[in-house]
Amino acid sequence: MKVKILGVGCARCNDLEQKVRHLNDAYQLRLEIEKVTDLKEMMQYGILTTPGLVVDGILRSYGVIPNDEQLLQWFKEQHS
Repeated sequence: MKVKILGVGCARCNDLEQKVRHLNDAYQLRLEIEKVTDLKEMMQYGILTTPGLVVDGILRSYGVIPNDEQLLQWFKEQHS
C-alpha cells in the first residue's frame, strides 16, 4: 500500500508523517510511505491546506491530522 504525506515541512505535516510511520511499525502494516513536498504534485490532489494524506491514490484527508483509529481504518479498507 502506498501512502503519501503531502506537505512542505510544517510541524503538522511532520507530525502526520511521524504518526503514520509509528502506526506502520507498531502494526506491521508494510506501508510504502512517501513525503511529497512538491507543490505541483500536491495541487494535483486539489488540497488547499496541509497536511494531506493520500492512500493508494485516494485523498483521505487534508488540513487535519486524523486520529490513529481513523488512519488504521483507512489502511485496513485498502487491504480488503
